Amino acid sequence: MELESNYEIRRVADFIRSNYFTRVALQFPDELLKDSMRVVKALRQELSSSVKLYVMADTTYGSCCVDEVGAAHVNAECVIHYGHTCLSPTSRLPALFIFGKASISTSNCARNVLSHGLKSGKPVLVLFGLEYAHAIPDIREELARNASSLSGSTSMVEYFYADVSCSVVNPSETSKPANQLGLVDSEVVNGCLTEETSQNYSMGGLSWRLPKGRNMEEYLLFWIGMDNPAFANLALTFNSCEIVRYDATEDSLMTDVSQQTKILKRRYYLVQKAKDANMVGILVGTLGVAGYLHIIHQMRELVTKAGKKSYTFVMGRPNPAKLANFPECDVFINVSCAQTALLDSKEFFAPVITPFEAMLAFERGSQWTGAYVLEFPELISSTPSVVREESEEARFSFLQGGYVEDLDLRDNEEVEKDGMSALVNATEKALQVRDEDSQSLTKSIPKSGAEYLARRSYQGLDIKESNSLPQKFLSGRSGKASGYKHEKRNGN
Repeated sequence: MELESNYEIRRVADFIRSNYFTRVALQFPDELLKDSMRVVKALRQELSSSVKLYVMADTTYGSCCVDEVGAAHVNAECVIHYGHTCLSPTSRLPALFIFGKASISTSNCARNVLSHGLKSGKPVLVLFGLEYAHAIPDIREELARNASSLSGSTSMVEYFYADVSCSVVNPSETSKPANQLGLVDSEVVNGCLTEETSQNYSMGGLSWRLPKGRNMEEYLLFWIGMDNPAFANLALTFNSCEIVRYDATEDSLMTDVSQQTKILKRRYYLVQKAKDANMVGILVGTLGVAGYLHIIHQMRELVTKAGKKSYTFVMGRPNPAKLANFPECDVFINVSCAQTALLDSKEFFAPVITPFEAMLAFERGSQWTGAYVLEFPELISSTPSVVREESEEARFSFLQGGYVEDLDLRDNEEVEKDGMSALVNATEKALQVRDEDSQSLTKSIPKSGAEYLARRSYQGLDIKESNSLPQKFLSGRSGKASGYKHEKRNGN
């Protein structure tokens, strides 16, 4: 019964039968892989023998995203995704998400929501990890029952609840707005809010409505779940809100989430460091999230317009050892889903930033207002919070402690036509010193990977052609390790 409940065997079987799928990929994260064979056996009893089931593990990128590349290897027609997910839209295959059902004490959680809401005095917006979605109706009932027992103004605190956006994603529907997808529940708050009197929000598979005219800063955000990338995404996106976290595993309330907001200071430092970069590496961190190609092309254009050189890398999950193979890159842009885009690059030789941070770093005149964006739809064909101002003045670098003359290729139409020769001409024009004191101005000179390769002491294997005949190869040992054929045994 526990297996049936946690993995929703009948629901998965009904989804496969109703859509007439015959080749299905079952994607498990590492922590749930131990149950994969039991799930397959249970599904076999519900499905006909014509349905082929394939278990996918060790995904190329983050396990929260649908691994469409792995599913394509077995020509799967759909993916059943188990466990934690970012609910990012797919680009090719339909997917059904099974979040699981983590244990939680609904009564203790409701008491914490009520007590902290009364202490804060602000309206409370309850958000949660998707693994706790099954317990939200019980928490709402328990909270309503406890609040009704109170009298006077203490019971006037408003409580709003997020809802799961969807559990089934079809590629043909991912380009539609959320209100056309039917992703927003009309009763996610106390009372009925219509489209005209409310404003919609969505993030990490959750969606919610707030009364029109209200800002998120007016609410206390109550997060139910673990301190994971989903919570980090929430804390960074709504960094100006008061946030508390209820840890269901330990039944404790964490009111100090300053560690998450401190990350913004680190991210701002990386933005300043990226401004001084000459060569930029674009890391392809996903091949399944809808819109990843658009954001990659947008990053290439952004880097080119900033007068810098870019290279694109596809290498799966990045780590310090992999990126150390490309020391020429001064900074890397990680194009990934919202929950895997943030990398702690302290151990990396070069900083790793997000596409939003790249837009702030490479758009001349842009300023960071504190807003933070990680979702793809909000970044595609968008601009930073402040419109870029055209200026020929040198940029002041906080890290170098002086002015830097950046190469500007925006007004040079020959760059796209001729390439290297146009780049050289534009460089000569852009690097003309406009300051009387030439020592106070640093020239930013873009370089290519070929230039760095020419300076390396090791440039790979050098295979020289030779007319001489190859030498005779020696034969290796043969036989078993306990006694090779060429070895003499005792007594022989």
